[in-house]
Amino acid sequence: MKRREFIKNSALASAAIGFPTIVPASVFGKNAPSNKINIGQIGCGRIARDHDMPGVWQHDIARIVAVSDLDSNRMADGKKRVEDYYTKKMGKAYLDVKQYGDYKDMLQNKDIDAVVISTPDHWHSQPAMEAVLAGKHVYVQKPTSLTIREGRQLVDAVNKSGMKLQLGTQQRSSEQFRYAAELVRNGRIGRLHTVKIGLPGDPAGPEADPMPIPANLNYDMWLGSTPEVPYTEIGVHPATGYDRPGWLRREQFGAGMITGWGQHHYDSAAWGMDTELTGPRYIEAVAEFPQSGLWNVHGDFYAKAEYDNGIMMYTGGGYPNGIRYEGTEGWIWVSRGSYVASASDPVAQGNSAKALDASDPKILKSVIGPDEIQLIRSAEHHGNWLGAIQGNNELLSPAEIGHRSCSVCLLTHISMKLGRKVEWDAKAERFINDAEANSMLERKQRAPYGTNYVKV
Repeated sequence: MKRREFIKNSALASAAIGFPTIVPASVFGKNAPSNKINIGQIGCGRIARDHDMPGVWQHDIARIVAVSDLDSNRMADGKKRVEDYYTKKMGKAYLDVKQYGDYKDMLQNKDIDAVVISTPDHWHSQPAMEAVLAGKHVYVQKPTSLTIREGRQLVDAVNKSGMKLQLGTQQRSSEQFRYAAELVRNGRIGRLHTVKIGLPGDPAGPEADPMPIPANLNYDMWLGSTPEVPYTEIGVHPATGYDRPGWLRREQFGAGMITGWGQHHYDSAAWGMDTELTGPRYIEAVAEFPQSGLWNVHGDFYAKAEYDNGIMMYTGGGYPNGIRYEGTEGWIWVSRGSYVASASDPVAQGNSAKALDASDPKILKSVIGPDEIQLIRSAEHHGNWLGAIQGNNELLSPAEIGHRSCSVCLLTHISMKLGRKVEWDAKAERFINDAEANSMLERKQRAPYGTNYVKV
Protein backbone atom coordinates (compact mmCIF):
# COMPACT_ATOMS: atom_id res chain seq x y z
CA MET A 1 0.00 0.00 0.00
CA LYS A 2 1.34 3.46 -0.85
CA ARG A 3 1.97 5.88 2.00
CA ARG A 4 -0.74 8.32 0.84
CA GLU A 5 -3.35 5.56 0.70
CA PHE A 6 -2.28 4.27 4.11
CA ILE A 7 -2.73 7.67 5.75
CA LYS A 8 -6.09 8.21 4.03
CA ASN A 9 -7.39 4.82 5.16
CA SER A 10 -6.13 5.39 8.69
CA ALA A 11 -7.94 8.73 8.86
CA LEU A 12 -11.18 7.19 7.61
CA ALA A 13 -10.96 4.40 10.17
CA SER A 14 -10.28 6.91 12.91
CA ALA A 15 -13.30 9.02 12.00
CA ALA A 16 -15.52 5.95 11.88
CA ILE A 17 -14.84 4.87 15.45
CA GLY A 18 -14.41 8.29 17.10
CA PHE A 19 -10.78 8.03 18.23
CA PRO A 20 -7.48 7.91 16.37
CA THR A 21 -5.90 4.69 15.19
CA ILE A 22 -2.70 4.11 17.13
CA VAL A 23 0.18 4.37 14.68
CA PRO A 24 3.80 4.17 15.88
CA ALA A 25 5.91 7.29 15.46
CA SER A 26 8.31 5.43 13.17
CA VAL A 27 5.68 5.23 10.42
CA PHE A 28 5.72 8.96 9.73
CA GLY A 29 9.27 9.98 10.56
CA LYS A 30 10.33 12.34 13.34
CA ASN A 31 9.57 15.60 11.50
CA ALA A 32 6.12 14.79 10.11
CA PRO A 33 3.35 17.04 11.53
CA SER A 34 1.19 14.01 12.34
CA ASN A 35 3.97 12.37 14.35
CA LYS A 36 3.10 11.33 17.90
CA ILE A 37 5.17 9.26 20.29
CA ASN A 38 2.81 6.59 21.62
CA ILE A 39 3.41 6.02 25.34
CA GLY A 40 2.50 3.08 27.56
CA GLN A 41 2.24 3.88 31.28
CA ILE A 42 3.44 1.03 33.54
CA GLY A 43 2.22 1.56 37.10
CA CYS A 44 -0.73 3.84 37.83
CA GLY A 45 -0.11 4.79 41.45
CA ARG A 46 0.78 7.99 43.27
CA ILE A 47 3.85 9.12 41.33
CA ALA A 48 2.27 8.20 37.99
CA ARG A 49 -0.88 10.22 38.68
CA ASP A 50 0.80 13.25 40.24
CA HIS A 51 3.99 13.46 38.22
CA ASP A 52 4.62 11.11 35.31
CA MET A 53 1.29 11.19 33.48
CA PRO A 54 1.07 15.00 33.62
CA GLY A 55 4.74 15.17 32.72
CA VAL A 56 4.07 13.32 29.48
CA TRP A 57 0.65 14.58 28.41
CA GLN A 58 1.64 18.24 28.60
CA HIS A 59 3.82 17.65 25.53
CA ASP A 60 1.93 17.55 22.22
CA ILE A 61 4.53 15.29 20.60
CA ALA A 62 3.40 12.42 22.83
CA ARG A 63 0.17 10.73 23.86
CA ILE A 64 -0.50 8.07 26.46
CA VAL A 65 -2.29 5.23 24.68
CA ALA A 66 -2.05 2.35 27.19
CA VAL A 67 -1.81 1.69 30.92
CA SER A 68 -0.72 -1.31 32.98
CA ASP A 69 -0.97 -2.09 36.68
CA LEU A 70 -1.10 -5.20 38.85
CA ASP A 71 -3.99 -3.60 40.76
CA SER A 72 -6.96 -3.68 38.38
CA ASN A 73 -8.71 -0.86 40.26
CA ARG A 74 -5.72 1.41 39.85
CA MET A 75 -5.38 0.42 36.22
CA ALA A 76 -9.02 1.30 35.48
CA ASP A 77 -8.58 4.58 37.35
CA GLY A 78 -5.44 5.31 35.34
CA LYS A 79 -7.27 4.68 32.08
CA LYS A 80 -10.06 7.04 33.12
CA ARG A 81 -7.63 9.71 34.24
CA VAL A 82 -5.82 9.71 30.88
CA GLU A 83 -9.02 9.62 28.82
CA ASP A 84 -10.60 12.40 30.88
CA TYR A 85 -7.56 14.60 30.34
CA TYR A 86 -7.55 14.16 26.58
CA THR A 87 -11.32 14.52 26.33
CA LYS A 88 -11.15 17.84 28.17
CA LYS A 89 -8.22 19.01 26.08
CA MET A 90 -9.73 18.02 22.73
CA GLY A 91 -13.34 18.85 23.56
CA LYS A 92 -14.48 15.35 22.64
CA ALA A 93 -13.78 11.67 23.33
CA TYR A 94 -10.35 11.32 21.79
CA LEU A 95 -8.71 8.07 22.81
CA ASP A 96 -9.61 4.56 23.97
CA VAL A 97 -6.70 3.79 26.29
CA LYS A 98 -5.76 0.09 26.28
CA GLN A 99 -5.34 -1.81 29.57
CA TYR A 100 -2.75 -4.49 30.30
CA GLY A 101 -2.78 -6.53 33.50
CA ASP A 102 0.74 -7.70 32.58
CA TYR A 103 3.14 -5.08 31.22
CA LYS A 104 4.88 -7.75 29.15
CA ASP A 105 1.82 -7.90 26.92
CA MET A 106 2.07 -4.14 26.47
CA LEU A 107 5.67 -4.51 25.35
CA GLN A 108 4.51 -6.81 22.55
CA ASN A 109 2.33 -4.05 21.10
CA LYS A 110 4.33 -2.72 18.15
CA ASP A 111 2.22 0.45 18.03
CA ILE A 112 3.75 1.61 21.32
CA ASP A 113 7.00 3.54 20.94
CA ALA A 114 7.97 4.10 24.57
CA VAL A 115 6.98 3.36 28.15
CA VAL A 116 7.04 5.24 31.43
CA ILE A 117 7.74 3.01 34.45
CA SER A 118 6.29 4.33 37.71
CA THR A 119 6.32 1.12 39.74
CA PRO A 120 7.67 0.32 43.25
CA ASP A 121 11.47 0.33 43.53
CA HIS A 122 11.89 -3.44 43.21
CA TRP A 123 10.07 -3.31 39.86
CA HIS A 124 12.28 -0.76 38.07
CA SER A 125 15.21 -2.60 36.51
CA GLN A 126 13.45 -5.67 35.14
CA PRO A 127 10.67 -3.98 33.11
CA ALA A 128 13.14 -1.32 31.97
CA MET A 129 15.48 -4.03 30.66
CA GLU A 130 12.65 -5.89 28.96
CA ALA A 131 11.30 -2.69 27.44
CA VAL A 132 14.54 -1.56 25.81
CA LEU A 133 15.18 -5.08 24.53
CA ALA A 134 11.67 -5.01 23.02
CA GLY A 135 12.59 -1.82 21.16
CA LYS A 136 10.84 0.67 23.46
CA HIS A 137 12.32 3.89 24.77
CA VAL A 138 12.04 4.16 28.56
CA TYR A 139 11.47 6.76 31.23
CA VAL A 140 11.90 5.00 34.58
CA GLN A 141 11.47 6.39 38.06
CA LYS A 142 14.39 6.41 40.46
CA PRO A 143 16.04 4.58 42.10
CA THR A 144 17.57 2.94 39.07
CA SER A 145 17.80 -0.45 40.75
CA LEU A 146 17.39 -2.45 43.94
CA THR A 147 21.04 -3.57 43.81
CA ILE A 148 24.23 -2.50 42.07
CA ARG A 149 24.27 -5.70 40.02
CA GLU A 150 20.76 -4.98 38.72
CA GLY A 151 21.83 -1.49 37.76
CA ARG A 152 24.78 -2.74 35.73
CA GLN A 153 22.56 -5.31 34.00
CA LEU A 154 20.16 -2.53 33.03
CA VAL A 155 22.92 -0.30 31.65
CA ASP A 156 24.28 -3.19 29.58
CA ALA A 157 20.80 -3.88 28.15
CA VAL A 158 20.32 -0.20 27.25
CA ASN A 159 23.69 -0.07 25.53
CA LYS A 160 22.87 -3.22 23.60
CA SER A 161 19.46 -1.94 22.50
CA GLY A 162 20.32 1.61 21.48
CA MET A 163 17.07 2.85 23.04
CA LYS A 164 16.77 6.14 24.93
CA LEU A 165 16.42 5.57 28.68
CA GLN A 166 15.91 8.50 31.01
CA LEU A 167 16.03 8.23 34.80
CA GLY A 168 13.41 10.20 36.71
CA THR A 169 15.97 12.41 38.45
CA GLN A 170 14.02 15.50 37.46
CA GLN A 171 16.07 17.89 39.60
CA ARG A 172 18.36 18.14 36.57
CA SER A 173 15.53 19.91 34.77
CA SER A 174 15.20 22.49 37.56
CA GLU A 175 17.09 25.64 36.66
CA GLN A 176 18.57 26.21 40.11
CA PHE A 177 20.26 22.80 40.25
CA ARG A 178 21.83 23.26 36.81
CA TYR A 179 22.94 26.81 37.56
CA ALA A 180 24.42 25.81 40.93
CA ALA A 181 26.39 23.01 39.27
CA GLU A 182 27.62 25.38 36.54
CA LEU A 183 28.75 27.93 39.10
CA VAL A 184 30.67 25.28 41.01
CA ARG A 185 32.18 23.67 37.92
CA ASN A 186 33.33 27.10 36.70
CA GLY A 187 35.11 27.98 39.94
CA ARG A 188 32.79 30.64 41.34
CA ILE A 189 33.45 29.36 44.87
CA GLY A 190 37.09 28.51 44.23
CA ARG A 191 38.22 24.92 44.59
CA LEU A 192 35.34 22.70 45.71
CA HIS A 193 36.37 20.62 48.74
CA THR A 194 33.17 19.72 50.64
CA VAL A 195 29.57 18.83 49.80
CA LYS A 196 26.87 18.53 52.47
CA ILE A 197 23.57 16.83 51.65
CA GLY A 198 20.46 16.87 53.79
CA LEU A 199 18.21 13.81 53.71
CA PRO A 200 15.50 12.77 56.20
CA GLY A 201 14.98 9.27 57.52
CA ASP A 202 11.72 7.34 57.85
CA PRO A 203 9.80 6.55 61.04
CA ALA A 204 9.24 3.09 62.46
CA GLY A 205 5.84 1.55 61.87
CA PRO A 206 3.34 -0.62 63.73
CA GLU A 207 3.07 -4.37 63.71
CA ALA A 208 0.72 -5.59 61.00
CA ASP A 209 -1.22 -8.84 60.82
CA PRO A 210 -1.60 -10.74 57.55
CA MET A 211 -4.72 -9.87 55.57
CA PRO A 212 -6.62 -11.55 52.72
CA ILE A 213 -5.19 -10.60 49.34
CA PRO A 214 -7.60 -8.27 47.51
CA ALA A 215 -9.17 -9.80 44.41
CA ASN A 216 -8.05 -6.80 42.36
CA LEU A 217 -4.33 -7.28 43.15
CA ASN A 218 -1.93 -9.75 41.50
CA TYR A 219 0.08 -10.00 44.70
CA ASP A 220 2.48 -12.76 43.64
CA MET A 221 3.64 -10.73 40.66
CA TRP A 222 3.66 -7.55 42.76
CA LEU A 223 6.21 -9.21 45.09
CA GLY A 224 8.28 -9.93 42.00
CA SER A 225 11.84 -11.04 42.59
CA THR A 226 11.60 -10.52 46.37
CA PRO A 227 10.71 -13.28 48.88
CA GLU A 228 7.13 -14.38 49.37
CA VAL A 229 5.61 -12.73 52.46
CA PRO A 230 2.00 -12.41 53.70
CA TYR A 231 -0.04 -9.52 52.35
CA THR A 232 -0.94 -6.59 54.57
CA GLU A 233 -2.27 -3.29 53.31
CA ILE A 234 0.17 -0.96 55.07
CA GLY A 235 3.02 -2.96 53.58
CA VAL A 236 1.88 -2.50 49.98
CA HIS A 237 -0.30 0.48 49.01
CA PRO A 238 -3.65 1.88 50.16
CA ALA A 239 -6.66 -0.13 48.99
CA THR A 240 -8.35 3.20 48.22
CA GLY A 241 -6.70 6.51 47.55
CA TYR A 242 -3.13 7.38 46.67
CA ASP A 243 -1.43 8.34 49.92
CA ARG A 244 2.22 7.49 50.53
CA PRO A 245 2.49 3.68 50.18
CA GLY A 246 3.87 1.42 52.90
CA TRP A 247 6.27 -0.48 50.64
CA LEU A 248 8.53 2.61 50.66
CA ARG A 249 9.38 1.78 54.27
CA ARG A 250 10.20 -1.91 53.83
CA GLU A 251 13.74 -3.03 52.97
CA GLN A 252 12.35 -5.95 51.00
CA PHE A 253 11.27 -3.50 48.31
CA GLY A 254 13.82 -0.69 48.65
CA ALA A 255 16.33 0.97 50.95
CA GLY A 256 14.26 3.87 52.29
CA MET A 257 15.02 7.55 51.94
CA ILE A 258 18.67 6.93 51.04
CA THR A 259 17.44 5.77 47.62
CA GLY A 260 14.01 7.45 47.65
CA TRP A 261 15.37 11.01 47.84
CA GLY A 262 19.05 10.12 47.90
CA GLN A 263 19.37 9.47 44.19
CA HIS A 264 17.99 12.93 43.44
CA HIS A 265 20.54 14.72 45.60
CA TYR A 266 23.51 12.46 44.86
CA ASP A 267 22.78 12.86 41.16
CA SER A 268 22.63 16.64 41.41
CA ALA A 269 25.73 16.77 43.61
CA ALA A 270 27.69 14.66 41.13
CA TRP A 271 26.78 17.21 38.46
CA GLY A 272 28.54 19.92 40.41
CA MET A 273 31.38 17.66 41.60
CA ASP A 274 32.11 16.38 38.05
CA THR A 275 31.88 12.79 39.31
CA GLU A 276 28.88 11.60 37.28
CA LEU A 277 30.66 8.58 35.81
CA THR A 278 32.55 7.41 38.85
CA GLY A 279 31.95 6.95 42.58
CA PRO A 280 33.51 7.48 46.00
CA ARG A 281 36.65 5.63 46.99
CA TYR A 282 35.25 4.99 50.44
CA ILE A 283 32.02 5.46 52.42
CA GLU A 284 31.46 5.28 56.16
CA ALA A 285 27.90 5.43 57.52
CA VAL A 286 25.93 4.87 60.70
CA ALA A 287 22.15 4.66 60.97
CA GLU A 288 19.28 3.91 63.30
CA PHE A 289 17.03 1.01 62.27
CA PRO A 290 13.66 0.09 63.84
CA GLN A 291 13.81 -2.75 66.32
CA SER A 292 10.21 -3.81 65.71
CA GLY A 293 7.28 -3.20 63.42
CA LEU A 294 6.61 -3.81 59.76
CA TRP A 295 8.50 -0.75 58.50
CA ASN A 296 12.21 -1.44 58.79
CA VAL A 297 14.11 1.02 56.57
CA HIS A 298 16.66 3.36 58.13
CA GLY A 299 15.74 6.30 60.30
CA ASP A 300 18.21 9.04 61.19
CA PHE A 301 21.67 8.48 59.69
CA TYR A 302 25.01 10.08 58.96
CA ALA A 303 27.46 9.23 56.19
CA LYS A 304 30.75 10.53 54.85
CA ALA A 305 32.50 9.69 51.61
CA GLU A 306 35.69 10.72 49.83
CA TYR A 307 36.28 10.90 46.08
CA ASP A 308 39.52 10.48 44.18
CA ASN A 309 39.56 14.23 43.44
CA GLY A 310 39.73 14.87 47.20
CA ILE A 311 36.16 16.13 47.66
CA MET A 312 34.52 15.07 50.92
CA MET A 313 30.76 14.47 50.91
CA TYR A 314 28.67 14.37 54.09
CA THR A 315 25.03 13.27 54.21
CA GLY A 316 22.51 13.21 57.04
CA GLY A 317 19.23 14.31 58.48
CA GLY A 318 20.90 17.05 60.50
CA TYR A 319 21.41 19.15 57.37
CA PRO A 320 18.54 21.01 55.63
CA ASN A 321 17.08 19.02 52.74
CA GLY A 322 19.22 20.03 49.77
CA ILE A 323 22.87 20.40 48.72
CA ARG A 324 25.56 22.76 50.00
CA TYR A 325 28.75 23.12 47.95
CA GLU A 326 31.70 24.53 49.92
CA GLY A 327 34.82 25.86 48.23
CA THR A 328 37.94 27.79 49.11
CA GLU A 329 36.20 31.08 48.21
CA GLY A 330 32.63 30.61 49.38
CA TRP A 331 29.60 28.33 49.33
CA ILE A 332 26.42 27.69 47.31
CA TRP A 333 23.20 26.16 48.64
CA VAL A 334 20.54 24.63 46.36
CA SER A 335 17.25 22.85 47.05
CA ARG A 336 13.88 22.22 45.44
CA GLY A 337 12.38 25.24 47.15
CA SER A 338 8.59 24.97 47.09
CA TYR A 339 8.51 22.27 44.39
CA VAL A 340 7.08 18.83 45.22
CA ALA A 341 6.66 15.90 42.83
CA SER A 342 3.72 14.54 44.81
CA ALA A 343 1.32 15.99 47.37
CA SER A 344 2.53 13.40 49.89
CA ASP A 345 6.27 14.19 49.65
CA PRO A 346 7.48 13.83 53.26
CA VAL A 347 9.52 17.03 53.48
CA ALA A 348 8.96 20.02 55.74
CA GLN A 349 9.05 22.85 53.23
CA GLY A 350 10.31 25.34 55.81
CA ASN A 351 13.60 23.43 55.95
CA SER A 352 14.33 23.84 52.26
CA ALA A 353 12.11 26.64 51.00
CA LYS A 354 14.97 28.80 49.68
CA ALA A 355 15.89 27.29 46.34
CA LEU A 356 19.27 28.99 45.84
CA ASP A 357 21.62 30.87 48.15
CA ALA A 358 25.31 31.72 48.36
CA SER A 359 27.91 33.14 50.72
CA ASP A 360 28.06 36.25 48.51
CA PRO A 361 24.96 37.42 46.57
CA LYS A 362 27.24 38.41 43.69
CA ILE A 363 27.90 34.73 43.02
CA LEU A 364 24.26 34.24 42.04
CA LYS A 365 24.44 37.09 39.54
CA SER A 366 27.37 35.56 37.72
CA VAL A 367 26.92 34.90 34.01
CA ILE A 368 28.32 31.64 32.61
CA GLY A 369 30.29 32.68 29.56
CA PRO A 370 30.22 30.96 26.14
CA ASP A 371 33.74 29.58 26.67
CA GLU A 372 32.92 28.13 30.11
CA ILE A 373 31.35 24.81 31.10
CA GLN A 374 27.68 24.90 30.19
CA LEU A 375 25.49 21.98 31.22
CA ILE A 376 22.45 20.64 29.38
CA ARG A 377 19.40 22.88 29.73
CA SER A 378 15.93 21.42 30.07
CA ALA A 379 12.61 23.06 30.90
CA GLU A 380 10.95 19.73 31.81
CA HIS A 381 12.40 16.27 32.36
CA HIS A 382 9.87 14.21 30.42
CA GLY A 383 10.13 16.72 27.59
CA ASN A 384 13.90 16.29 27.50
CA TRP A 385 13.37 12.52 27.09
CA LEU A 386 10.76 12.94 24.36
CA GLY A 387 13.04 15.36 22.53
CA ALA A 388 15.90 12.87 22.73
CA ILE A 389 13.66 10.17 21.24
CA GLN A 390 13.03 12.51 18.31
CA GLY A 391 16.75 13.20 18.02
CA ASN A 392 16.42 16.87 18.93
CA ASN A 393 18.51 16.98 22.10
CA GLU A 394 20.79 15.05 24.44
CA LEU A 395 19.43 13.04 27.37
CA LEU A 396 19.88 14.67 30.76
CA SER A 397 19.80 11.49 32.87
CA PRO A 398 20.94 8.52 30.77
CA ALA A 399 21.33 5.01 32.12
CA GLU A 400 25.03 5.08 33.08
CA ILE A 401 24.76 8.35 34.99
CA GLY A 402 21.59 7.12 36.69
CA HIS A 403 23.29 3.88 37.67
CA ARG A 404 26.25 5.71 39.17
CA SER A 405 24.13 8.04 41.32
CA CYS A 406 21.99 5.13 42.48
CA SER A 407 25.18 3.22 43.33
CA VAL A 408 26.20 5.93 45.81
CA CYS A 409 22.85 5.40 47.58
CA LEU A 410 23.26 1.63 47.66
CA LEU A 411 26.89 1.81 48.80
CA THR A 412 25.83 4.10 51.63
CA HIS A 413 23.07 1.67 52.57
CA ILE A 414 25.52 -1.23 52.63
CA SER A 415 27.81 0.74 54.94
CA MET A 416 24.79 1.54 57.15
CA LYS A 417 23.93 -2.15 57.42
CA LEU A 418 27.50 -3.20 58.13
CA GLY A 419 28.07 -0.30 60.51
CA ARG A 420 31.59 0.30 59.22
CA LYS A 421 33.74 1.87 56.54
CA VAL A 422 33.85 0.26 53.08
CA GLU A 423 36.36 0.91 50.30
CA TRP A 424 35.09 0.99 46.74
CA ASP A 425 36.70 0.41 43.34
CA ALA A 426 34.39 2.43 41.07
CA LYS A 427 35.91 1.07 37.87
CA ALA A 428 35.51 -2.59 38.81
CA GLU A 429 32.32 -1.90 40.81
CA ARG A 430 33.58 -4.06 43.65
CA PHE A 431 34.54 -3.47 47.26
CA ILE A 432 38.26 -3.77 47.95
CA ASN A 433 39.22 -6.88 49.95
CA ASP A 434 35.76 -7.13 51.52
CA ALA A 435 33.90 -10.37 50.78
CA GLU A 436 31.07 -9.53 53.20
CA ALA A 437 30.34 -6.21 51.50
CA ASN A 438 30.67 -7.74 48.02
CA SER A 439 28.03 -10.31 48.92
CA MET A 440 25.58 -7.40 49.29
CA LEU A 441 26.00 -6.14 45.72
CA GLU A 442 23.12 -8.37 44.66
CA ARG A 443 20.12 -10.16 46.15
CA LYS A 444 18.75 -13.60 45.52
CA GLN A 445 15.88 -13.35 43.04
CA ARG A 446 12.65 -15.34 43.27
CA ALA A 447 12.07 -17.08 39.95
CA PRO A 448 10.65 -16.38 37.45
CA TYR A 449 10.99 -12.71 38.40
CA GLY A 450 14.12 -10.61 38.35
CA THR A 451 16.80 -9.23 36.06
CA ASN A 452 18.70 -12.55 36.11
CA TYR A 453 15.83 -14.13 34.18
CA VAL A 454 15.64 -11.53 31.42
CA LYS A 455 16.81 -12.87 28.07
CA VAL A 456 19.44 -10.52 26.70
